[in-house]
Amino acid sequence: MKKLNLAVFNTQPPHLYFGGVERRIVETTRRLHSEVNTTVYSGTKASFRKATSVNGVNFVPCFSTDALFPLDNWFFNRSIAGAVDAIRADVYEAHTVSGYKFLKALREKCIRKPFVQTIHGVLADEYVQAFHGTSLTLRAKLANLVMWRLSKLEEESAKNATLIVTVSNYSSKKMIKLYDIDKAKIRIVPNCVDTERFKPSEHYEKVKRQIGTNNKLCVLFVGRLIPRKGLPFLFQAAKHIIKEFNETLFVIVGNGPLKNTLMADLEKMNLSDNFSFLGDVNESVLPAIYNCADVFVLPSIQEGQGIALLEAQATAKPVVAFDVGGVRESVLDKETGFLMKPDSHGLAEAIMKLLANWSLREKMGSKGRDFVKAKFSWDVCAQRMLKVYREALASVA
Repeated sequence: MKKLNLAVFNTQPPHLYFGGVERRIVETTRRLHSEVNTTVYSGTKASFRKATSVNGVNFVPCFSTDALFPLDNWFFNRSIAGAVDAIRADVYEAHTVSGYKFLKALREKCIRKPFVQTIHGVLADEYVQAFHGTSLTLRAKLANLVMWRLSKLEEESAKNATLIVTVSNYSSKKMIKLYDIDKAKIRIVPNCVDTERFKPSEHYEKVKRQIGTNNKLCVLFVGRLIPRKGLPFLFQAAKHIIKEFNETLFVIVGNGPLKNTLMADLEKMNLSDNFSFLGDVNESVLPAIYNCADVFVLPSIQEGQGIALLEAQATAKPVVAFDVGGVRESVLDKETGFLMKPDSHGLAEAIMKLLANWSLREKMGSKGRDFVKAKFSWDVCAQRMLKVYREALASVA
């Protein structure tokens, strides 16, 4: 069978960023190299200025500015829309709202090519969920207005796309409800994890010393520092936890627009010494950091799925998260971790229960690894995406 030519759009260069969206692009495209010629078009962020090839996948920069979202996204969409005649492929795929202007350009020029919209967490749902729980600051309110506008663009793209891919049953239901999408257009292909990279290991003492968790209990968070990740819940929980377990270090991996605000909040709460912000870490080091943890926590108030939960469980770590969105499809409650209502007190209780019980941590961690190995393989994900691409191509033939 002839190799399929695929063009993928994502504002952030996937080979230089390590969020769930970026990881999915990198992992699936490299596994399809023998069957698909993939070119990933992304913004000029993180000093990405020159086209390159990684694991047989081509990465091409398109001007975006290196400013914060959504300015980078707007410029990127404008760039690729202007290059609609030059960017040629059998199938186009855009992640979140990274290709809405390109899709419009295709339609305006009457170019009949299949377009797959991959939606990880439904933006309209994120907008609604932001009003639940903690009160919004002025900055958060402004960010949510931007989210509302982007959700309208996501809805428009979803309605005009050939097929829609999403990562969980939860996200599928939300699209049907909030965007009035025909269920027949939606395909569910979960994010997955490389269980050969993310696995239990004894060789992490050097990293443990580097991040300061020697002789301390470690509670780990991995994710973007954005409102929906719910870190204020963890901060409030930490106040209770350190009263019982004062030698606990909360390690925060990831970066984002809220970093300075979050660090200032910790300073006011006199918790700075109990938290360590590592920023974006090299992908090669991340598995070792997971191994340093005693408990993994993801206090998100909205998640399409939560790929970091899969990575933590693959590393045999018990997890604590809120029972929201697609998270309940990624964690077995009371078996591989605890799913709680969005509340800092309950979050603290669940984390302390695990910190106090080594055997429970071991039991849940082992169950978690078995669960992830059985259900969340990147090889299966890649083949399911290939099936979607071919289905989309056949539908416009």
